[in-house]
Amino acid sequence: MKKKSRFLQTPVEPFAVEGGLSADQILLRMEKISFQGRNLATAHRIWQKMLDDDVTIFLGMAGALSAGGLRLIVAHLISNRWVDCLVSTGANLYHDLHETRGQRHYLGSPHADDAALADERIDRVYDTFASEEEFIGNDNWIADFAATLESRPHTTREFLHLLGGHLWNTTGRDGILTAAYRANVPIFCPAIADSSIGMGLSQARQKKPGAGFIDVIGDIVESANLIIRRPRTASIVLGGGTPKNFINQASVQAEYYSDQVGGHRFAIQIVTDVPHFGGASGSSLEEAQSWGKLASDAARVSVQADVTIALPILASALATTVPPILARRKAPVFTLASRAMTIDGRSVPNDHFEEVNEPAV
Repeated sequence: MKKKSRFLQTPVEPFAVEGGLSADQILLRMEKISFQGRNLATAHRIWQKMLDDDVTIFLGMAGALSAGGLRLIVAHLISNRWVDCLVSTGANLYHDLHETRGQRHYLGSPHADDAALADERIDRVYDTFASEEEFIGNDNWIADFAATLESRPHTTREFLHLLGGHLWNTTGRDGILTAAYRANVPIFCPAIADSSIGMGLSQARQKKPGAGFIDVIGDIVESANLIIRRPRTASIVLGGGTPKNFINQASVQAEYYSDQVGGHRFAIQIVTDVPHFGGASGSSLEEAQSWGKLASDAARVSVQADVTIALPILASALATTVPPILARRKAPVFTLASRAMTIDGRSVPNDHFEEVNEPAV
């Protein structure tokens, strides 16, 4: 009898419909189906492995996820330390601030009359509406706050911690910025100028000369030093964009100054972009290995799916499966209230790199 091929060992198991299954039970069954269903189930497994290992977990957040209704999921990830550091677009933080201040986004339609919306000063994000007047109020609120700060450069990490504290003290509401403030989780926003937060900062400078200066190069130094301090890292990316590259370049920059850094040990990305147009958002995790952004033996998976579909399922499953892991996890401890943050009691400079390369033999 001919020996069965080594490629034909594990059969696909058709998904059987059954009432009352929890999200983790659904993903367990999806491990034996194909395509993006199996990849999402794999992401569930890898995230658990991240939390069970001694790694610093970076979360990248791009797209219109806050406006689209996912902001409290991300706040939950932060509050419960399923992640240790957030890198976000400014828009996601701005739309989070919008709702934390008691305002809303509204169900709309991609087929709306946009000229009529403009007449009523309604802004549209695909099938979601929001008030332009409320956005103007947010910009002024940010400007007024920024004008109270010292007239010196702030990294985005320092500024967003201060902003999150002010937001919490004035609203007492849950959100991404307030969760990060309360949990002492750092947030970086490398493209902060490309957002309404950047617009608010520019208005602060109009109010008070010297206000609104953001040191984005300090962000690069600080994020790389964070990895130098804790070389074992993991990356979760929602939607690609600037946050994805910032997390990856932090590892590359850190490796320049420390031989102990060897790329992320785990990686999950949930993206709709594809690699064959050359953009960073759709680039594969295998491509990241060629740059040294990802360890050659890293546990990794790409889920080609809309984050608004994948993340609620994934987070709901993790809510069941990770509590025993979190009970024994020793997450890194940050202090963020000063110009230079610390991690596990060690300073993380933002003005110079900590060189720890081993001497040549």
